[in-house]
Amino acid sequence: MTQAETEKKWLSGNEAVARGAWEAGVTVAAGYPGTPSTEILENLSKYDKVYCEWAPNEKVALEVALGASFAGARVLATMKHVGVNVAADPLFTASYTGGRGGLVIITADDPEMHSSQNEQDNRNYAFAAKLPMLEPSDPAEVIPMLAEAFALSEKFDTPVFFRTTTRVAHVKGLVDTGTRKNGPVELKIEKMPAKFVMLPGNARVRRQAIAERQIKLVDFAEHYSANRIEWGDKKRGIITGGISYLYVKEAFPEISILKLGLTWPLPEKMIRDFAAGVDELIIVEELDPFLETHIKAMGIKCRGKEMIPAMGELNSFIVKKSLGGDIADVFPPVELPPRPPNMCAGCPHRGLFYSLSKFKVFISGDIGCYTLGFLPPLSAMDSCVCMGASIGVAHGLTKALGEDSQGKTVAVIGDSTFIHSGITGLVNTVYNKGFSTIIILDNRITAMTGHQQNPASGATLMGEPAHVINFTELSHAAGVKHVTTVNPHHINECRKVIKEELERPETSVIISQAPCVLLPSERKRKKIPLTTDLDKCTGCSACVKLGCPAIRWYPLSHEEAEKMGKKEKQKGYAQIAVEMCVGCGQCLEVCKFEAISPLEDN
Repeated sequence: MTQAETEKKWLSGNEAVARGAWEAGVTVAAGYPGTPSTEILENLSKYDKVYCEWAPNEKVALEVALGASFAGARVLATMKHVGVNVAADPLFTASYTGGRGGLVIITADDPEMHSSQNEQDNRNYAFAAKLPMLEPSDPAEVIPMLAEAFALSEKFDTPVFFRTTTRVAHVKGLVDTGTRKNGPVELKIEKMPAKFVMLPGNARVRRQAIAERQIKLVDFAEHYSANRIEWGDKKRGIITGGISYLYVKEAFPEISILKLGLTWPLPEKMIRDFAAGVDELIIVEELDPFLETHIKAMGIKCRGKEMIPAMGELNSFIVKKSLGGDIADVFPPVELPPRPPNMCAGCPHRGLFYSLSKFKVFISGDIGCYTLGFLPPLSAMDSCVCMGASIGVAHGLTKALGEDSQGKTVAVIGDSTFIHSGITGLVNTVYNKGFSTIIILDNRITAMTGHQQNPASGATLMGEPAHVINFTELSHAAGVKHVTTVNPHHINECRKVIKEELERPETSVIISQAPCVLLPSERKRKKIPLTTDLDKCTGCSACVKLGCPAIRWYPLSHEEAEKMGKKEKQKGYAQIAVEMCVGCGQCLEVCKFEAISPLEDN
């Protein structure tokens, strides 16, 4: 799409980032999908004159972005907060090299851990890597602030962090859109070894350049328009930024506020002037006492985390209650009925975890839909740390326990996660003579984040056909002798293969291969649902233990059992909800009483 018109649009924060990047003249964008950042590249890829790609992981994405910046392109790198951990190696050195074209790095943080394994506060990365960080409060601020981020990157020769949070990323609002502008830097190869080759001698010179840059950035912070004082009641003054600013404005519309759009480096003079103008200074921020710590380091008296929670998301009710305000005019958050997550009906991962649950093994898990294998009734996952950790954790267990652990450790990892950071774990396990069984859950897509393409799916983000990684050949190349492919829907065969591989005194790989049931091709496939013959159902509950949402359990009283002609001791029966069943056949495999059959046969 060209989208050249200027008008107001109803956009989410992520859609606004995509639009803002296009308007700023971005020509290359790279990232790895992860909630709450995923929709940025999905939307940006629809605009013209922008090349977008899903990289195997965030480290590679940032390296691609850095190379494009060296060529003079304006570049966007996107990732969620934990993705910055993966990208940290090139990140810290990119602070030294700078670039030629503007380079903006989106870090989408996830307070409350809606879809994450931790809730780290990535403002700390800006401080540690000595990089400026901008934070919009809502979608309306995103486009002008992103334009400033690219200008800032080029003016001060630095990558720039652009921090959003889940609420900013996913909330919708009216956004002023404009036209596309070209980047100011000529696209060409320009050899600049003193700047781009970080040997110690060059790096020491660039380290001094960072120190000089920091002084200039502090001066910029004092005059940046998104850092502003809103004077009101001066008995109390609040320093805040990002989404917290909106909570403060709603809770205390009459109070004096210093809103920070540039949260690193901080405008010390502005902060001192604001502090001097109020009787009491309070810092309101989500997660870490980042602003509070640095403001106290200036010798300025303030209060913060002794009043404001340091965990989870804030909201107007929490802010007002924490600061002793009258909460009568602010609605408390509504307690919604719990809705436990579950694998979809027909999910291939369910069959694999059901098979694994029958073995007394330590199951080292990973990040993906299949992490839900931890939940009952499957209860078939014993650890989950971060992307790619499953293989290393399993290997570490075997080395700690020695031969006692043979046949007792399994690593489970998805196809996209294996490509992201599991391959090196496999290489390490083989190289160091481990004997874990590694199961690659190959459902042909990056499912958890919304079905993004990856190097095993056969297409790129831009919709072009792509080479498909062959996991069997890759495993053999890493030195694995025994690689077996199974269909996880065929539970009995799957269990047999797992038993055989657990008995091997060396590393082996099982590829659990079946497409995600939500893929377009699977949606179009003719589905023959299964149904239950209640006369044959004995209430053994074997099918219920699959945890499939299409299988419902109905308890029976003695009187009801007698009325249905069941044995007195039968406590209930299972019935398949035909409207939800996709006919995967897993329940058919576990039923020993032939009570389940395809609907067409009835």
